[in-house]
Amino acid sequence: MKLSDFIKDRLPAYAIYAAGGVILLIFAIAMRIPTIMCVIAAVVLLLAAVCAELWEYSRKRRFYATLLTNIDELDRKYLIAETAEPPAFYEGKLLYEILRETDKSMCENVAEHRRENASFREFIEMWVHEVKLPVASLQLILHNNEDGAFVRSKALEQLRRIDSYTDTVLYYARSENSEKDYLIAETPLKNTVKETVIKHRDDLTAHDVGIDTDIPEITVMTDGKWLGYILGQLISNSLKYFSDTREPEIHISAADEQDCVKLCFCDNGIGIPAADLPRIFDKSFTGENGRTSAKSTGMGLYIVKNLCEKLGHRIEVSSEFGVYTEFIITFAKNDYYKP
Repeated sequence: MKLSDFIKDRLPAYAIYAAGGVILLIFAIAMRIPTIMCVIAAVVLLLAAVCAELWEYSRKRRFYATLLTNIDELDRKYLIAETAEPPAFYEGKLLYEILRETDKSMCENVAEHRRENASFREFIEMWVHEVKLPVASLQLILHNNEDGAFVRSKALEQLRRIDSYTDTVLYYARSENSEKDYLIAETPLKNTVKETVIKHRDDLTAHDVGIDTDIPEITVMTDGKWLGYILGQLISNSLKYFSDTREPEIHISAADEQDCVKLCFCDNGIGIPAADLPRIFDKSFTGENGRTSAKSTGMGLYIVKNLCEKLGHRIEVSSEFGVYTEFIITFAKNDYYKP
């Protein structure tokens, strides 16, 4: 901080002081106060003002000079508050507190991004491990040179697994940074469900799963592509956990209510233990079923929940262990979107 800059900044205050001094001088002359006393008083006040300004300039100069020196030497400029000492003047204290809060917020933001990057790397590593399994299976099938139709069936099954794993990593990446990747529009719910079931027809047939749909001709405000992926994840999740004691079934229905549309996805699989229900949408949570079957990565339902939140939908789950699992997706109605 230069003295000339400090004086320029204080010029309005000096002008006010000067105006006050002139007014006092006029009153002193009017009251016939001796000239020598007026001069002595003026000199004393001027010296006092000069000393006060020099003292103010000195302590501010030390604080700001230290800040400027430290920030020039720092590689990470946002850590400047860590190198500063609390100043003695009020304005400096305010600035110091602002810098501290800014530094704290920046560090928390950096830490959050590091956690997200670490989580993403862990997921990619896990995904690579998963996708290598069907690739290895394809190589073994072709190497064994089995019956042509059987080879084709097994190869297609492994390719569907690869496609599913690829979709998972793609939508996971999009769900973390999705602002420009989805388009909310009126979407026929029946068509989306039908297309999703057709896409997973081979997997449903391979597992002998009966699927029943009861969807009226209604539209919802959503992204059809994302909704199709969400339903596909629910189907894939059901295929992992069907009971061996009864024929597997999936029922998909929808209800058009006054202020919302509810899409219900229900299966008669092994269900979810009550203790696991509050955590099934947590990242990497596999629960008791995932640990026993060793098929779950704990990412599918996390992505489903994340995508629903991005689209503005609500997803809920209810289950009775050993009996059923039901997911309900709620689409809000909003006249703003209607022409």
